[in-house]
Amino acid sequence: MSSSNVVVLDNGGGLIKAGIGGERDPTAVVPNCLARPAASKKFLMAEQLLSATTDLTSATLRRPFDRGYLVNPDLQSSLWSHLFSSLLRVTPSTSSLLLTEPLFNLPSIQRSTDEIVFEEFGFRSLFVADSPSLVHLYEASRQPYGLVSKAQCSLVVDCGFSFTHCAPVFQNFTVNYGVKRMDLGGKALTNYLKEIVSYRSVNVMDESFLMDDVKEKLCFVSLDVAQDLKVSSAFLFDMKLVICNSNGIEILGLTNYQLVGINPSKLMKPVTFQGFVKDPAKAQRYLALRKGPPRPDPGSEETDELEVTEKPEDKNKIDLTKNEFSLSNERFLVPEMIFRPADLGMNQAGLSECIVRAISSCHPRLHPVLYESIILTGGSALFPGFAERLEMELRPLVPDNYRVKITTQEDPILGVWRGGSLLASSPDFEAMCVTKEEYEELGSARCHRRFFH
Repeated sequence: MSSSNVVVLDNGGGLIKAGIGGERDPTAVVPNCLARPAASKKFLMAEQLLSATTDLTSATLRRPFDRGYLVNPDLQSSLWSHLFSSLLRVTPSTSSLLLTEPLFNLPSIQRSTDEIVFEEFGFRSLFVADSPSLVHLYEASRQPYGLVSKAQCSLVVDCGFSFTHCAPVFQNFTVNYGVKRMDLGGKALTNYLKEIVSYRSVNVMDESFLMDDVKEKLCFVSLDVAQDLKVSSAFLFDMKLVICNSNGIEILGLTNYQLVGINPSKLMKPVTFQGFVKDPAKAQRYLALRKGPPRPDPGSEETDELEVTEKPEDKNKIDLTKNEFSLSNERFLVPEMIFRPADLGMNQAGLSECIVRAISSCHPRLHPVLYESIILTGGSALFPGFAERLEMELRPLVPDNYRVKITTQEDPILGVWRGGSLLASSPDFEAMCVTKEEYEELGSARCHRRFFH
């Protein structure tokens, strides 16, 4: 079987990454949801949600996944149908499918997925994989002489949309009894950011796409929370919004030109329905200060060197005539959830403790290798300072004679898909699959015996 006939589908709760096996990058990376703008009766999907001119203000979302599990197979099927026909342009009956499923997926959901793949789309064969094993495979192939490849062992920390998993992998198999989960992911971080901004500034509880963009562009992981809380009181980090209603008129600003019937290219001001950082240099200045010498307290005379121009009494004033809001300590308090969920009243261990528990569940002889081969993947791994903070917290919990080494994937969002693409191009891939004939004879039980241990 040629890898060109293998569709690789990393079906995440937030994003679908889909493409053809053997290629380096997926053909499509699109939201795994439908969205209906407030002024429209039509739901948009996939690439339609990525256009800068699409008005998603107060859009109603429908997601096939809830809390990490597939709860709406019909909706997922319609999304896949659009993906296969319009974006990938593949014929399922002559293609195989490599599909990722969540760890500890429920048997009823597995059966629903098998039915969609074989009965609705009619794929020739199916292989089901989990994310950690594919991440391990890809990293081992990238560095054939590295520790991950030689020891065939790693600890994959997957900070996904719904969950964060710490999963030991040994010889390309995920060690299920060692997997530890945090019920925190990118969706929870976005929701927390929406709550903070809505309380302090402007109601953005219905602006999921917008606040996702804010989080990705401005949030970072603090290396010293107490010090950053002091310094953040002397800084404001602005995120300018362009929020329009169905008629194209800005509802939070003074720029009240009408877009309907006007060619946007003729306007003096560029038109966009997405937010952007008002002053990128100002937003990056604080990150540069974190890496420099010790910073003065905000109340000291040395603060003048930081070019603080805002008066303290003006920082909490919200000017609704300007289509913008400011972020200060929200930038690092939101990712702080991953490391200190108990501070928010959640009965969850922090990420460093989760890693220790996962490794402690494995054989003692694997402990030093696992601590030295921690791989970060998932969207939250892109936060600046994530790996450094994790190593700072993990080092005191690990025996002194063990080395701690944390590697962030070159593209944490595409790492799982690239591992699947590599596996799909393997000469042994065909023998690993369950064929349509086997499914018709033995049903979903055949898939369960083959893929889940």
